[in-house]
Amino acid sequence: MAAKLKPLSQQVIVITGASSGIGLATARLAAVKGAKVVLSARTRDALSTAVDEIKQAGGEASFVVADVGKRDEVEAIAAHAIERFGGFDTWVNDAGVMIWGKIGDVAEEDMRRLFETNFWGVVYGSEVAVEHLRKRGGALINIGSVESDRAAPLQGIYAASKHAVKGFTDALRMELEVEGAPVSVTLVKPGSIGTPLPQHAKDLTGREPKLPPPVYEPIEAAATILRAAERPVRDAFVGGSARAISSLSHRAPRMMDWLSEKFLLPAEMGDRPSTPSDNLHQGHGEGKVRGDHQGSAIRPSLYSRAARHPATTWAVASVAGAGIGAFLLSRRSRRQPAASDIRVEREEAT
Repeated sequence: MAAKLKPLSQQVIVITGASSGIGLATARLAAVKGAKVVLSARTRDALSTAVDEIKQAGGEASFVVADVGKRDEVEAIAAHAIERFGGFDTWVNDAGVMIWGKIGDVAEEDMRRLFETNFWGVVYGSEVAVEHLRKRGGALINIGSVESDRAAPLQGIYAASKHAVKGFTDALRMELEVEGAPVSVTLVKPGSIGTPLPQHAKDLTGREPKLPPPVYEPIEAAATILRAAERPVRDAFVGGSARAISSLSHRAPRMMDWLSEKFLLPAEMGDRPSTPSDNLHQGHGEGKVRGDHQGSAIRPSLYSRAARHPATTWAVASVAGAGIGAFLLSRRSRRQPAASDIRVEREEAT
């Protein structure tokens, strides 16, 4: 049975990791589009502030303080959504933490803590969500990374967790399809996103982490997630660089190894000392969507906007192609080509 997804204005959406970054951007945008939103994370103050802001803007929202690395707390999120709104239509597993350093320098305790959040949090969230969505229908959206396809130096444990998320999500999707469950399962793979991740990461290098450019607006990730909540899609990249890195990693893995060793590794080391963060073992979300990226411009993604609107993009490309063809023909016949003005309407984020 194919999943039939509701318009956002008719949905209840659960979002983990919603105290900052992509999760918070997604919650805000979903509320603007008329969805009822349940936000969850470990930081009560940030969640409370976010919910108050959504309500003041006319939206409907509620929050649950929870550690996704504990199944009973994930179950409590679902129970709250059912009690407060009668159920949910989309579940977004966004909660994630980061360790920045060479694998040999990472303590086993920290590795396990990262996997509790990044991998087991997705497992618990997916299982709890699917139990409800099997009967109601809807979307499960797991946030992976470009590092689900290509590991980066200094991010080895994080990349391992995101590879695991991809394997789990792909297998779950197939099992649900064989079963005929009315659940759409999407893996979103962002590139470098301009969130507070560098300030939240546990750093072992002594220098504040720096995401390699281009760094994309968090709203691009939010809009991609919410499109998957309305239209079933298997995988979705955020940022043209993420799509390119994934493709090149499959086609030329050794070349990508060399490029990462030669250029990526130095680019990941920031210019200033790192600030100690406890976000790995304790919630540290401060209610900010954007972070400080040490001079890197935070930019929109034309690739992501095109991917969210393929029909419009194809139409524009067709008109442009026809225009180029007419121009070439007119050049051949020594005629002056007529000017054309092709405009692409930009999606409004808020």
